[in-house]
Amino acid sequence: SKFLNDKWMIKNGFLNDVQEHKPWWWNIKVQKLNLSAPLILLPEVSCQKAIEILQEKGYDQAPVVAESGLILGMVTLSNTLTSVLAGNAQFSDPVTKVTYDQFSKIGLEDSLGKLSCILENDHFAIIVHEQMQFDGNGSSFMKQMVFGVVTAMDLLTFVSRNDKK
Repeated sequence: SKFLNDKWMIKNGFLNDVQEHKPWWWNIKVQKLNLSAPLILLPEVSCQKAIEILQEKGYDQAPVVAESGLILGMVTLSNTLTSVLAGNAQFSDPVTKVTYDQFSKIGLEDSLGKLSCILENDHFAIIVHEQMQFDGNGSSFMKQMVFGVVTAMDLLTFVSRNDKK
């Protein structure tokens, strides 16, 4: 049934957009949100340190990214605290123990309409940018760089500040 769901098809890149009465912001690119660079945690950061960093910097969540650039998932303050208090994780455990590995990615060139479809089901999306990298042998490969984290509040703030009534 998900293949008959237009929003699922848009979110997963199978349809561009099918909304007939699109809001003014629907086709604007994600890059226009002008989000600040995200705070990124390495996988070996402890749950205790992750909590301290997120609280000190005023973030609710942060991507967990390996040094190789592989995006492992997202860690949220509430999930980390809940997991530790419930005994499912220890303060000394690596943050990967409480990392959400189910997350949506969106590109800078994607539309706010696609982002809106993603945010109907997810609390956030990770903004990624594909970059060609070369190693010492001259071999190339595509690497995804985390460019930001976007929430429904970011989209709502953009729309309300720029509302073109």
